[in-house]
Amino acid sequence: MPHVPDPEHLDIDQLGYRDDGITFVRAKHGYIEAFNVPATIRQIQNAGIECPLEVDEASYFLSRVELKATDKPGMSRWRKQLFLVTALISAEPADYFKLPPERTIVLGSQIEF
Repeated sequence: MPHVPDPEHLDIDQLGYRDDGITFVRAKHGYIEAFNVPATIRQIQNAGIECPLEVDEASYFLSRVELKATDKPGMSRWRKQLFLVTALISAEPADYFKLPPERTIVLGSQIEF
């Protein structure tokens, strides 16, 4: 779906207990729409959930996977190189989700293929 109508952007569920401090939130976006996580959190905050959100103090955690081509069998060398090139031209996750760099922590791992 290219665009999700505004009323359908957020799906909020108190999971049956309003006083336990746990809220399930699903944010939906169309494939053409830009992702802005802090703006989405502000929408959640304005939706009246039971736990206060401090958007301007929130920390964000991302994972980064570094791909490393090896001589392991299974895929030809040129295909591995092509796969690596396409992975390198993908958008930086923090930029894609509009996360503030000073409050974004990136954890990484390496996968050999």
